[in-house]
Amino acid sequence: MAAYIIRRVFGAVLLLLIVSAVTFAIFFLVPRIAGQTMDQLAAQYVGKDANPLSIQAVKENLGLDQPLYLQYWHFLKQIFVGADFTFGPEVSHCGVPCFGYSFKNHIEVWPELTARIPVTFSLAVGAAVIWLLSGVAIGVVSALKRGSLLDRFFMGVALAGVSLPIFFTGMLALGVFTVQWPVWEGINYVPFTDSPLDWAWNLIVPWCSLAFLYSALYARITRAGMLETMGEDYIRTARAKGLRESRVIGKHGLRAALTPIVTIFGMDFGLLIGGAVITETVFSFPGMGQYAIKSVQENDLPIVMGVTLVAAFFIVICNLLVDLVYAAIDPRVRLS
Repeated sequence: MAAYIIRRVFGAVLLLLIVSAVTFAIFFLVPRIAGQTMDQLAAQYVGKDANPLSIQAVKENLGLDQPLYLQYWHFLKQIFVGADFTFGPEVSHCGVPCFGYSFKNHIEVWPELTARIPVTFSLAVGAAVIWLLSGVAIGVVSALKRGSLLDRFFMGVALAGVSLPIFFTGMLALGVFTVQWPVWEGINYVPFTDSPLDWAWNLIVPWCSLAFLYSALYARITRAGMLETMGEDYIRTARAKGLRESRVIGKHGLRAALTPIVTIFGMDFGLLIGGAVITETVFSFPGMGQYAIKSVQENDLPIVMGVTLVAAFFIVICNLLVDLVYAAIDPRVRLS
């Protein structure tokens, strides 16, 4: 088990390094291949009053006049040890982890990200709990009641959930619950530390809107997995031995059907923590997704890179946890 964990952790670290290299190449190597010069990139830091002297100063300050491999090394180094940046007569220290400063307002990127991560994390965790519990439960019931009216109803709702995009269900929920039936006068994010009750109340509609899409997918996958496992020989053997039906379903049937659920849950949850872009935009939540959209529109390169790397970190960590859960669910995985 220890060797399995070490292999997976080493693979996760290596994958993060590869992601950082690819991200750096996309933003620094590809533009150079396309014809952009480092002077043009440095001019974005200077602003509207760019002149050759200020552009040269920025290039030297940020190391843009160095070879790309040295730029990448300094990029990695500043994430782990920080860096000092000179903006005019002032020297600013960028603390660990350092993702640089915004092109537009020269504000450090990492504090801005940490202010928005709780918003995205709150949205992702609540929706994940709802879609996981409801999706698995509906899938199990549908599989056990295969062909019944209840099964047809659940699968019809699941089909609608998979087909309808989040921007449609989110806008529909806003229109129904804030305009048509004003249960919520307005939906605004409230920090958990300010008021846990207001935090949860304002997240109910976003949670349900986001969970509707995913729970439908999980219900269909769980139903398919349960139908396959409940027809296996070991299920009939367990029943023949006199085990309770609840134990047969829970320990033998559902456990075997959980493998694909664990896989997609780790990926979906990691992607949501990386930035629930559409949901945050629909509900105007100041999370990482909305922050990323704004930075792309403004061509604010350091913010885009920071969001990309943080999102990749969460996705890799969630996939690492999935690998570890695999070993708990199915011991045969440890030998592969």
